[in-house]
Amino acid sequence: MRKGIIFDLDGTLWDSSEAVTDSWNEVLDGIPGNRYHMTTELMQSLMGKTMDEIAYAFLDKETPERALELLAKCMDHENDYIRSHGGSLYEGLRETLEILHEEYFLAIVSNCQDGYIQACLSYHRFGDLIDDYESFGGTGLLKADNIKLVVERNKLDRAVYVGDVMGDYNSTMEAGLPFIHAAYGFGKVPEGTPAIKDLRDLPMFINESGILG
Repeated sequence: MRKGIIFDLDGTLWDSSEAVTDSWNEVLDGIPGNRYHMTTELMQSLMGKTMDEIAYAFLDKETPERALELLAKCMDHENDYIRSHGGSLYEGLRETLEILHEEYFLAIVSNCQDGYIQACLSYHRFGDLIDDYESFGGTGLLKADNIKLVVERNKLDRAVYVGDVMGDYNSTMEAGLPFIHAAYGFGKVPEGTPAIKDLRDLPMFINESGILG
């Protein structure tokens, strides 16, 4: 039986909010008459949303077309910035993934732009432990559909999604998978949801909970 663990990225495997905030402000500060300034706290509240949702929420003084145009500039620079600066991995990430990879197929599904997951894997060099990944920017699909896509194309018999915000939880429910809350991340989910308080607890939690059978 082929079993998999699918991870969210931001707030689950790493925290790149400071680096992403800096990269966005570099772009915004170079725009004549700029009216926007990103903060780390605001960035964390936006992470997990689709690119369109972020554009309309943050760049709310612009037309939808202009908001998407500005967002694209920010995200293009963001990928380059992450590729050269990285982010902050949660403690024990590589060791935890090495343990899990001995038994499970590992993947990442995020609502980010295309190139962002790749930039993370390139800078921090743990792509050898990730068997597949997908993003909103890569397919144009919502997270629930990308989760199902990864499950189907890799012929996973059982899989679980690990994420930190309500959007992750809702997407996982829609995809029909069990969910584990990364309670150390950026958001909250319904009370009573299976949860871990530290990424390093995941291997033991999966074995003891029987969530993957």
